[in-house]
Parts: sequence; C-alpha cells; structure tokens
Amino acid sequence: MAFPAKLKDMNLHLQGQGHKGVVSEVTVPKLTLKLNEFRNGGMIGALQADMGLEKIELDFTMGGLLETVLPDFGAAAYDAVTARFSGAYQEDGYGSVRAVEITVMGKYTEIDMGNAKVGDDTQHKAKISCIYYQMDVDGVNWVTIDIMAGVFEVFGIDRMAEIRAAVAD
Repeated sequence: MAFPAKLKDMNLHLQGQGHKGVVSEVTVPKLTLKLNEFRNGGMIGALQADMGLEKIELDFTMGGLLETVLPDFGAAAYDAVTARFSGAYQEDGYGSVRAVEITVMGKYTEIDMGNAKVGDDTQHKAKISCIYYQMDVDGVNWVTIDIMAGVFEVFGIDRMAEIRAAVAD
C-alpha cells in the first residue's frame, strides 16, 4: 500500500536569506490556465479556448517583524524579489524523502502586519505577484514559467516554443 508524501520540514529564502524557524506557512503558487468560453456557428457546444495563464502568486506567513520584506516593498522592478521555497516531503510507507524547490521572482503586492496584542503570537503575511516560476523535484525540473520571455515548460515540453517562433524578430 502506498502512502502520500507529507511535508515534514520547509524553509523559505527571500533574496537568498533563509527563514527557517521564522516562516510558519507558505501558500505555493496555484497554476491556472486562463480559458475563455468559445462557441461559433456549426458547433453543438462550447469549448474552452486557451488564452494563456492566470496570475501566479506566492503567499507566506512569518512570525516576528518582516524586516527582510519591507525594504523591497514598492520596488519598481517587476522582478525585484526572489523567493525560494524548499520542502522535504516524506512518504511514510517506505520512508523515502523527496526534495521540492519552488523558485519565484516578482514583486510584493501585499504586506499584512496582522494583529498586535501583547502576549499573543505575531503572524505577518506577504504576497508576491510572480513573473517567474520554477518547480524542481529531486533536482528534476517539472515546471518553468517565465512570463516576460514567453516560456511555459512542463516536464521538458515547451508549450510556447511554436508561438515564440511565429513572432520572432
């Protein structure tokens, strides 16, 4: 019988600085296709036309003050922030561990300093709007998305190669 691999430990690096022991939660980006309903004459039903990707966001929660986040808030560059989530997922049936790394680049769009109450834990949150996303599992690239370069690769298949070639300079 197989068991699902569960997250056993994680870290979040912001601008190359690790936050192990400080980061409490990471909402890894959801990958969503932007689909528009399309139906014209002669069609007996609608289909979903692929119009690219929806926005990609990474959220995280940390304890304490977000001292490493605030200096980059409001930065003009669309790739001002680099964040890397690393997680160890262990399958409890055999004990095998898989290393998952998700790297994003983008900019902070939201900082939530949370509630301030003496004697309570502090939970501060931030959101990054991503223009670059890469997911590697055990050193193997599963997904790479580079919005500005028009790259959308899934398990080595570049889904945008023909589109880029058609509009090349």
